[in-house]
Amino acid sequence: MDLKIKLEQLHQKVIGLKEQIGTEEATKNAFVMPFIQILGYDIFNPTEVVPEHICDIGTKKGEKVDYVIKNNDEPIFIIECKHWKENADAHNSQLHRYYHVSKTRFGVLTNGIVYNFYADLEKPNIMDEKPFLTINLEDLKDSSLKILESFTKTGYNLEDILGSAEALKYIKAIRKEFEKEIENPSDQLIKLLVSRFFDKPINANRLIAFKEYTKKALTTSINESISFRLKSALSINEQIERHDDKSIQPVDENNETPKFITTEEESEGFQIIKAILREKIPSERIAPRDTQSYFGVLLDDNNRKPICRLHFNTTNKYLELFHNGKDAGEKMQLNDLDEIYNYRNELHQTLEIYN
Repeated sequence: MDLKIKLEQLHQKVIGLKEQIGTEEATKNAFVMPFIQILGYDIFNPTEVVPEHICDIGTKKGEKVDYVIKNNDEPIFIIECKHWKENADAHNSQLHRYYHVSKTRFGVLTNGIVYNFYADLEKPNIMDEKPFLTINLEDLKDSSLKILESFTKTGYNLEDILGSAEALKYIKAIRKEFEKEIENPSDQLIKLLVSRFFDKPINANRLIAFKEYTKKALTTSINESISFRLKSALSINEQIERHDDKSIQPVDENNETPKFITTEEESEGFQIIKAILREKIPSERIAPRDTQSYFGVLLDDNNRKPICRLHFNTTNKYLELFHNGKDAGEKMQLNDLDEIYNYRNELHQTLEIYN
């Protein structure tokens, strides 16, 4: 069964039981142990799941972490649990101490609903202050679940996790700084932008004025970008409707024909693909073709010249590429639509096949 479906089922169990869970121990038994099972580890096998593992810290003897998870007899992460009503961020100092004396690369702090995953990206064997990954049963994100799959018993991959952890850590940090700049542009950003077109000294009064200009410019740019994407989505829907109208054939009025609707994600995905393809060919040669099972993109509206297909009608989303022309395509899983840009070269190569 799909990992996301299992976690959604666990969430329903949490909703139904949590008001009856009055202790930390009950939280572990009812919520955390099923989570460990979902990852593929046998909670009744002490070579895979070690409860109450001793982590002696200096002069403190008998300190215990709730669980150590092992894969091929190697400890891969520790789990410290709290009652489901407690904040999953509130006790990371305790996990920090356990992490320091353990031989694992990852630590997890959870209240049975939110699971915060920590690593030692900043300093070896010293747990970072902030988690690189958060799994919230109340708000499951496909991009986070892809990383969680690398923690499963069958899919464990240390290098993949560390690579994703570093990327997530810095993407979050950059996004946070960017949002700060939008809300309140810093002097450094203002001077950087203004110096590219304004060659006079920037005194205090000018800096105040340019601060307001910069804030307006950033917010206007973002709002217009959102508006453009919405208009593009509406435009492609209109194109598809016109295309479908042309292809309608007379049918028996008593015989119902299947209907399908182009989704916003399909429309947005097509706009991304169109932008990539327009680097090589004019837009009028790029034709959408929606069906019940996929959203296709054709060259010159020719069924024999498929460029790619979007499979967005299932839990996992895929981009199907056609490296060999009309032969069977290769499906690439997408965590978000922006990942389509990662396949720019492949899409361009498909165009070359037909030219």
